[in-house]
Amino acid sequence: MLAYIIRRLINAVVTLIVVTFVTFCVFFLVPKLTGSDPALLYVGKQADPVALAGIREKFGFNDPLIVQYGKFLKGIVAGRDYVTGADVTHCSAPCLGYSFKNSQEVWPLLIHALPVTFSLALGAAVLWVLMGVFFGVVSALRRGSIWDRSAMTVALAGVSLPIYFTGLLSLSIFVYWLGFANPGYTPFFDNPWQWFTGLLLPWITLAFLFAATYARLTRANMLETLGEDYIRTARAKGLRERTVIGKHGLRSGLTPLVTVFGLDLGALLGGAILTEAVYNLRGLGYFALNSIRSSDLPIILGVTLFAAGFIVIMNLIVDLLYGVIDPRVRLG
Repeated sequence: MLAYIIRRLINAVVTLIVVTFVTFCVFFLVPKLTGSDPALLYVGKQADPVALAGIREKFGFNDPLIVQYGKFLKGIVAGRDYVTGADVTHCSAPCLGYSFKNSQEVWPLLIHALPVTFSLALGAAVLWVLMGVFFGVVSALRRGSIWDRSAMTVALAGVSLPIYFTGLLSLSIFVYWLGFANPGYTPFFDNPWQWFTGLLLPWITLAFLFAATYARLTRANMLETLGEDYIRTARAKGLRERTVIGKHGLRSGLTPLVTVFGLDLGALLGGAILTEAVYNLRGLGYFALNSIRSSDLPIILGVTLFAAGFIVIMNLIVDLLYGVIDPRVRLG
């Protein structure tokens, strides 16, 4: 088991390094190849040549790309100093650079927005797993019934309808028509009840999208599992149907969902852009959207690396869980 964990950890670290390099190239090599100058984003298009030269020197835009990437990687691990003549600006580790627009460090800005996205993703994840698994299992047990057809129709609608449509529709019905409080984020430790009520509608909207997918996957996996020989054997032994479904069928049928859940949750922790934009939640997704509008490359790069890091970490956790659930995976 230890060797398996070490292999997965090494794979995760290598993957993160590759992701950071590719992402860095996309954000700083591609603009240079298209003739764009990142220094202009700091000082504006009307800046004089002396100011542009100072920005290029301070942020190392004149260095070769591999040197820039090395300094960027060093900044993440040990911090970084930006030097312009006698002027030295220190960026503490993990340093993801400075915002083009407000000259603030990117990392503290992301950390400030993270609790909003974390609260949104965690609450929605609980709802979509519970709803998706429940409706999927019941549909599999009542295959072909009215319940099955109705549940799968709702699931199809959930998969098909975009989040900005369901989000705006829910706002129109529950907030503007029925008069419920407008959704918003309140820190959990300031007021847990307001935190819950302010995020309930975004949770339901986001969970509706994912629960539909999980219901369909659960139904398909359960139908396949319930046709296995060991399920018929368990029933032939006289075990109660609840035991057959819960102990034998559900455990095997839900195992493939672990991978999907890990990737979905990891992606959401990197920012649920549409949901946060619809409900005006100032999380990572909302932050990234505003940065895209203003071409603030360091912040976009930071959010992208955040999202990639969460996905790699969640994938690592899923791999380790698989090693516990199925010992045969450790031999691979």
